[in-house]
Amino acid sequence: MHLRFRSAAVRGSLVAAIAAFAALVAGLAAAQQPPVAPVRPVTTDYFGTRVTDDYRYMENLADPEVRAWMRGQADHARAVLDAIPGRRALLERIHALHGSDLRRGGFVRRGERYFYEVREPGAEVSKLYYRDGLQGEEHLLIDPARLAGGTATHYSLDYYEPSWDGRLIAYGVSAGGSEASVLHVLDVQAGTALPDAIDRTSDGVIAWRADNRSFFYLRYPQPTPTMAPSETMYNARTYLHLLGTRPQGDGDPAVFGRGVDPKVDVPEGQGTYVLLAPGSAYAVAVANRNMDDNPSTFYVAPVDRVRDGRAPWRKLADVADGVTRVELRGNTLYFMSRKDALRGRVLATSLAKPDVAHAKVIVPEGKGVLTALAFDRDTLYVRERDGAVSHVKRYAPDGSSGRVLAMPFEGTIGTPVTDPREPGALISLRGWLQSPHIYAYDAARDASTDTGLIPPSKTDLSQLVAEEVEAVSYDGTRIPLSILHQKGIALDGSHPTILDGYGSYGAALEPWFDPTSLAWIERGGVLAVAHVRGGGEYGEAWHRAGQLLTKTNTIFDFIACGEYLVDHRYMSSKRMAAQGGSAGGITVGGAMTWRPELFGVILDEVGASDTLRSETEPNGPPNVPEFGSVQTEEGFHGLYAMSAYAHVRNGTPYPAVLFSTGANDPRVAPWHMAKMAARTQAATSSGRPVLLRVDYDAGHGIGSSASQGEALTADLWSFALWQFGDPAFQP
Repeated sequence: MHLRFRSAAVRGSLVAAIAAFAALVAGLAAAQQPPVAPVRPVTTDYFGTRVTDDYRYMENLADPEVRAWMRGQADHARAVLDAIPGRRALLERIHALHGSDLRRGGFVRRGERYFYEVREPGAEVSKLYYRDGLQGEEHLLIDPARLAGGTATHYSLDYYEPSWDGRLIAYGVSAGGSEASVLHVLDVQAGTALPDAIDRTSDGVIAWRADNRSFFYLRYPQPTPTMAPSETMYNARTYLHLLGTRPQGDGDPAVFGRGVDPKVDVPEGQGTYVLLAPGSAYAVAVANRNMDDNPSTFYVAPVDRVRDGRAPWRKLADVADGVTRVELRGNTLYFMSRKDALRGRVLATSLAKPDVAHAKVIVPEGKGVLTALAFDRDTLYVRERDGAVSHVKRYAPDGSSGRVLAMPFEGTIGTPVTDPREPGALISLRGWLQSPHIYAYDAARDASTDTGLIPPSKTDLSQLVAEEVEAVSYDGTRIPLSILHQKGIALDGSHPTILDGYGSYGAALEPWFDPTSLAWIERGGVLAVAHVRGGGEYGEAWHRAGQLLTKTNTIFDFIACGEYLVDHRYMSSKRMAAQGGSAGGITVGGAMTWRPELFGVILDEVGASDTLRSETEPNGPPNVPEFGSVQTEEGFHGLYAMSAYAHVRNGTPYPAVLFSTGANDPRVAPWHMAKMAARTQAATSSGRPVLLRVDYDAGHGIGSSASQGEALTADLWSFALWQFGDPAFQP
């Protein structure tokens, strides 16, 4: 029997189908042959303990052999993932959910002018807009997508800070998810760019001076051929830039930082920056160890004398003083401190004669964890977290008249957005199952109104439920565990489940609304979030209990949450995936090496795995206070205990693993995932796949485009569903 082609369309469809089938077969064939990494052992003696590293050579990412091996691994992973039948349909569903809503966020107020980011439905990256008045017309300022110029590289907006009069805005953009920001300045009203373009300004903290024509900014060192990678993202200094002069920043005077003034002892750290406020005659300088909200070192000087490296900086507080956040208000410094108050308190001292040790207590320590403070013209706002929810309290500047701002539901509240010269605040609110809202708080009426700036989500999550339970860790500590699933599911052990965890830097995993979660849950799946020690859910004590020598608590807490899910019959071990990223790689990598039989799948995204070698990477030194240093015996033992890479054992039946990294990652060097993939592939005896996914137009995930995020989610979930035996995902 012969086929007759009735039309070109039919013929084309058949040819396309044959080609697709051939590509699938070719992909499956390629998937059978992942490149094998050569073993080249290097043994290091750490205080009498000899540790052998088979793949240290991979840390040289410029080595052509390493680059070729990673390309081969990436191609292999791509072939395997693309061959999973259900992936395309899942990606389409994720895209439909993720791109359905308009989102606004990142608000900054200057008088009645508001600046903010907008992610339009279907847009790849956020754009920067402004409006005059909350109901004013929306004006586009910056569209990073236009910067690509027809190339395959995408650009992202990293940060922005308007001048105090709202007429200019300084902002940073970077390419390919690298976070290697270049600082630019835009005339808001005219929409025209000024000639200023200053590189090496990642982590940008901009402080405009009162003249609205100059600002302080952070800049990292100029790399040299002899500079160690660990020095390129360390000890950034603060400079003063005057518009109309030195547009590339070269020659701008350094005003603060390590080595700027031999008379000012500035400790080592990732970055320094200066903070200003209208109406205050003082500047506060910050030496921050890891560009985070943990305690830093603070200095003060009259702002009119901060013009060069001879500013009369006076130290306000050391790290031991526990100061995390500050606000300048006239001649008074308000600050948040954890010293003698692990959940935080707010104090005040004179900027003319500062005395942190004897400062006045404005808001004492209470049940909640204090996380942020802000001033409008007359009111102090303090954000506090109580377990899985947060609140905002308002006070008079002297700490009196404290009360909680009423909100329509409990969830995650953002730091109030204020202008210290104007009354009122913008407050964001969201929950696990409640889409974000932006409320305008009127302090005079003590009332909040939904601004409507974020339209209600088009995704219906009414058939979902969010449970808050507690698992019991090995030492009896009760670990909060959030569980999302469809209402009325049978607890019969059948549900594919993803358990997510992090647990570092005192960062809490607070409720967030993610419409794409429906793509997993509607397949009968369960999503769970483990609030392990090392995070900040219960304050600094919770953080310290999963830090340095206690870091393994983070891993054991995560394991306890997995055991809870199994014991309560959400799923069986074979249908549970452990997921984590960045420092969460310590968590899920540790779960894999300590309890490989508990999990069916490991999803490790840009994860830190070889902690013994972290200090050598560009972002290594800033993380020493959190994880430790191999330069001390105590530090070595802590790092060795938390290192997943060091504890991979030959002949162990490991779960299926998908490691993922971005080639431009500035935070966790891509060799972490490369070494971990090579070691696990060589060691596992289970016969289950171990893949290394590499995105060559991405970094740590910050600044990735919408389609990149959607593709990564589709890969992770498709891989898990394939391994869980979902019929729709079996090649």
